[in-house]
Amino acid sequence: MTDATTENSAFFIRRETLPQEAAPLSVAGPLAWVRANLFSGPVNTILTLLCAYIVVTSLPEIIRFYFLDAVWTGSNRDACLTEKVGRPVGACWAYVADRFQYFVYGSYPVSQRWRVNIVFVMFALGIVWLLWNNAPLKKLGAFFFFVLLPISAYILLLGGPGTENFLRYLILATVALAAMYMVLSFVPSLARLFMGAGQLAVEHELPPWKRFYRPKRLILMALVAFGLIAILDKAVGLPRVDTGLWGGMTVTFLIAAVGIVFSLPLGVVLALGRRSRLPIIQLLSVIFIEFVRGVPLITVLFMANTMLPLFVPQEWSPDRLLRPLVGVALFAAAYMAEVIRGGLQAIPKGQYEGAMSLGLGYWNMMRLIILPQALRIVIPGIVNTFIGLFKDTTLVTIVGIFDFLRTIEATLVDPTWATPTTRATGYAFAAIFYFLCCWGMSRYSISVERRLAAGQRR
Repeated sequence: MTDATTENSAFFIRRETLPQEAAPLSVAGPLAWVRANLFSGPVNTILTLLCAYIVVTSLPEIIRFYFLDAVWTGSNRDACLTEKVGRPVGACWAYVADRFQYFVYGSYPVSQRWRVNIVFVMFALGIVWLLWNNAPLKKLGAFFFFVLLPISAYILLLGGPGTENFLRYLILATVALAAMYMVLSFVPSLARLFMGAGQLAVEHELPPWKRFYRPKRLILMALVAFGLIAILDKAVGLPRVDTGLWGGMTVTFLIAAVGIVFSLPLGVVLALGRRSRLPIIQLLSVIFIEFVRGVPLITVLFMANTMLPLFVPQEWSPDRLLRPLVGVALFAAAYMAEVIRGGLQAIPKGQYEGAMSLGLGYWNMMRLIILPQALRIVIPGIVNTFIGLFKDTTLVTIVGIFDFLRTIEATLVDPTWATPTTRATGYAFAAIFYFLCCWGMSRYSISVERRLAAGQRR
């Protein structure tokens, strides 16, 4: 019988634990990563060397042109001319600094640009409110962004007697709603005309100041916003600024925001219509989606610009800026509908059956069970459509709209800044602007996708 514990035994048993050693360099660390990702095979090695050659030959020139030899200050073209400066001249960033106001506001009157700034501040507040995950009162933020912001932006940016009357009607309607809910707070039984018995019983048990708290909160917010605009109108005035004077980043953000805000809900409706069992609804949805997807955006813009005035009386002819806004929103809605339809088809049949077993109707089933799951699945597709829409806003120049890119092109013929490097500088600035906006949307969508898929990681 063998005894392994005896000192003279041929067997060896280690009794202490050895310290953990680092992994070999061939399987872990930077060298292993380079070998696995850049030189894993012949094709990968050729592509890596080709990319390295392009970077090595082009990157120093780019850095030299846009940074080392660039001109950062100056008041006219003399600051960016080689014969005037006495050295090689790269990008003329002084031109961008001098024309930056025009790039932002276009030909909007200088004395009225504070109105655009207020809209920018409201837009930034709405974006932060909606996109910040821990922000309070998100539903109130959605009401602010999707309802109050478009109305306020329309009144502030356009101005004039027409918007003053529109603001007056809005304030009267808001005050009327506030009075109605004040009466309902003390006599809740009157709300039985538009409220179910169960919800009405819940409201009846609350003290008067807590009854109908959510709608009263929205009305109060609308009343404050419209009241502040009315005070501004009385204090400093809101003269009309024709849309022909709008331009630059203001128009680009406006077109993108309108397209995003309207294309998503319209796309949801079209996607549900295409999957509807009602043949007329399904046929109309299919015709709209396939027709709009079958033509380029330029055609849609021309049709919106020339045909929309034919469907209304001459005195109600749409504004020249409103026409491309409608065209862009309809075009994006058709693509959005197909993206959302893909998400709806990915939902298992059991989800529909489970929702119906709970007694939910069609709209509650879609709102509470199906659409939240479908939209989460197609977040990359939705953001991809938004990014494409943002870049497609440059096409509105074809119908005479001065967007951001068009304002840059307009300044290139200005003799004040006519230099050999002005064009490259202007287009580089445009590329940086569009890249930062699209990259920001992409990064946020990735974070949302990770947060919503946290419970499904394997």
